Amino acid sequence: MKDELKKYKVVRFFQRRDLDSQTIIDSCPLEEAQEHCQDPETDSNTCTNQESLERTRKFGPWFDGYLEII
Repeated sequence: MKDELKKYKVVRFFQRRDLDSQTIIDSCPLEEAQEHCQDPETDSNTCTNQESLERTRKFGPWFDGYLEII
């Protein structure tokens, strides 16, 4: 399959084993997934906005990553 036809989903992963990952974006091109995940607000280590800081306080370390949809 050509790269431009591949689709990806963006998933929020939590370090805590008792928390399931959450799909943030169901289907998007690679460029969109990469752009989303490069935002500092998509990682508990670099986030600064209130919503992300509250998520970190409640759930511990987390980050958004992307997976190819097969």
